[in-house]
Amino acid sequence: MARSIWNGTITFGLTAVPIKVHSATEDKSVHFHQVHAKDGARIKQKRICSKEGKQVPYQQVAKGYEIRKGKYVVLSQEEIDAAAGERSHLIELEEFVCEADIDSVYYDRAYYLGAGADGEEAYRLLHDALARAGRAGIGRWVFHNREYLVAVRPLEKVLVLQTMRFAEELVDPGDLDVPAPSRKPSKREIEMAGKLVDTLHERFDPGAFEDSYRERVLALIEAKGRGEAPDLPEVEETEDSGDLLAALEASLSSDSRS
Repeated sequence: MARSIWNGTITFGLTAVPIKVHSATEDKSVHFHQVHAKDGARIKQKRICSKEGKQVPYQQVAKGYEIRKGKYVVLSQEEIDAAAGERSHLIELEEFVCEADIDSVYYDRAYYLGAGADGEEAYRLLHDALARAGRAGIGRWVFHNREYLVAVRPLEKVLVLQTMRFAEELVDPGDLDVPAPSRKPSKREIEMAGKLVDTLHERFDPGAFEDSYRERVLALIEAKGRGEAPDLPEVEETEDSGDLLAALEASLSSDSRS
């Protein structure tokens, strides 16, 4: 069984819910090391003091915040942890909102919550109350030297803690360099696009999607590991016909034949 990465307490009103936080996701990315292209030997990274020009042992490395060019304020881990205060092991749910009111653009990472010591009843109470009301609890969580805005919501039989982005972290769409459309789509184009969306409608099944890019990279690594020359596919260029209505009609025709 996977070990918890954080233990603490959720509070709402005068109710305390001991919880354990577990990672809900697993990194499946293909990770590469830096190697010397000439002989394949691993590249080593060294911690060098810019003042002394000497290698620094890991035990002597501290965290510093640059307050002006070349001037740092050094903080110990104990001082950083102390800044969290009582929130270092506490998540206070400050308000409850309808889940549907939270735009998915605010969601970041997900964690599963388990009941802590002697917290099974309080955990079940919070889970069932949120599920019945269709609400999510909003609070703050200090984790890895950072404060997160979080939403606690029910998912099947467990509670999920979802870290969220603060509003100030989102880029204003109005600041993007996106050209305005030259014209509005016609009524016919909108109808055709709607039909195409309807024909492609499915009930979402996350298990139906796999990381095909990762599989191709792993297959490439295996082939090269056997000394085989990689067979790299040619990149197909997408042609833009310029006729939006014709493209929609062709898409509908192609989908009806499949």
